[in-house]
Amino acid sequence: MLVLRNFLGRLAIINAAVIARIKTASIQGIDALSVEAEVHLKKGQRRISIIGLADSAVREAKDRVQTAMRHSGVSVKGDVLVNLSPAEVRKEGAHFDLPIAIGVLVAARAVSYPEVKDRSFFGELALDGRIKPVRGILALTINSLQRGIKEVIVPLKNKREAELLPGIKITAVSSLAQLIAYLKGRELPERKEDPLPAASPYAPILNGFSDVWGQHSAKRALTIAAAGGHNILMIGPPGCGKSMLAQRFPTILPPLSSCEKLEVIKIHSVAGAPVEGYLSGVRPYRHPHHLVSDAGLIGGGSIPKPGEISLAHNGVLFLDEFPEFRRSALEALRQPMESGLACISRAKANLAFPASFQLIAAMNPCPCGRLGIEGNSCLCSRSSIAAYLKKLSQPILDRIDLHVELAGVPVEALTGAKREGGEFDSPAEIVHHARKLQVSRQGKVNALLSGEEIAAMARIKPHALRLLEQAAKKTGLSARTFVRILRVSFSIADMEGASQVDERHVAEAIGFRSLERLQSCYCM
Repeated sequence: MLVLRNFLGRLAIINAAVIARIKTASIQGIDALSVEAEVHLKKGQRRISIIGLADSAVREAKDRVQTAMRHSGVSVKGDVLVNLSPAEVRKEGAHFDLPIAIGVLVAARAVSYPEVKDRSFFGELALDGRIKPVRGILALTINSLQRGIKEVIVPLKNKREAELLPGIKITAVSSLAQLIAYLKGRELPERKEDPLPAASPYAPILNGFSDVWGQHSAKRALTIAAAGGHNILMIGPPGCGKSMLAQRFPTILPPLSSCEKLEVIKIHSVAGAPVEGYLSGVRPYRHPHHLVSDAGLIGGGSIPKPGEISLAHNGVLFLDEFPEFRRSALEALRQPMESGLACISRAKANLAFPASFQLIAAMNPCPCGRLGIEGNSCLCSRSSIAAYLKKLSQPILDRIDLHVELAGVPVEALTGAKREGGEFDSPAEIVHHARKLQVSRQGKVNALLSGEEIAAMARIKPHALRLLEQAAKKTGLSARTFVRILRVSFSIADMEGASQVDERHVAEAIGFRSLERLQSCYCM
């Protein structure tokens, strides 16, 4: 009887052992999956073991946690086992440091469980106990809100990003010692926040097109593209201003709405890119080099990450030297340009990254770039020009609404001409008015209208439609191009405030198909 009593006593001690359960999350694509850090402490040597399909960054947390706790004045003796549940989902990232450390403190009874049960924790620990910022904090905070968690503990430098999400309490801390004191009831010190940067590093502060000389047709085409959300291709010799115009294009677009801002910051945060500039509503502007890999442009990798097209979501993607990009990368653009999503398939996961962007592409008219320049003879043979133009497939060109040719700017325009005025002084106002009209009428910009929606609206006059049909038969336009010309015609009419699409609107939209005319001259 005594033996049985002793056995039952030992069993009660085992069952009374504390298993701390700390709420956290893991990044999957651009979203977060709920995770619990289960921590068990028992007598034994001082070590931490981590299980639950953790990557190397998470497994290394044991050394960071032990050292950080020691520098924070906390000593935990015993053998610690950490299980990241659910165990079948791969965990990656250094943001698990803080929940593991809090779990160890709860298991050691240095912090009581009621103090942490309604909170989630995210943060990387430095060896001296400081809490460093982590990527994906907005996605992690959204997950906490969806789980009904009342408070999220984040690193101090992630505070402004996390506070974009309403409906949940955000507490920012700078060190593990400060967090322990806060959990025990002490007030956090007040800190002054740094001012917001005026713009993102990818969208320089420029004043529309006012400082770009000449190029009336290109400015007009870019204003139409901005008004309707259309993709555009600029064709012109080196030095004619293609890059200057592209850099200034985001400045005539309306600022990000609240929902768009959340999407943009969430994607950039998950990718580990700077987010501070987008807090003020500036639209993304991405300008990858033409040697970018397919995965760098579209997204992917062994652990899929957003590519340049997703980082340009709700903004602008500028591809200079368009024909020099890998053919496979350009062809991979086709599906995202239609659906607004970059779908990445792997053996263990299928992920979809948002990729609704405006494409601005730029190219030379020929390999040497001198074709059509007055006084400069082109050095390219007819066959080399044809081969250069054929680098762009017809399906890609069909997805670009406007093609515009740029001529070289004469020196006189740079030295003696007066500043241009008129319609290009305030393109941002024109764009804002046209977009407001489109959203109030159909709930989206013209570039997103389907063929059925265009037909149902019945905005085009019979004579204008007949003109477009004649042009389609004469030039062999595809059905996709036919619909895109209609969308551009709608945008031109909206810029003028016209209720119906007239012949002049259609004629101007047809005129912005320069590359097809160039191909007909050299590729036949």
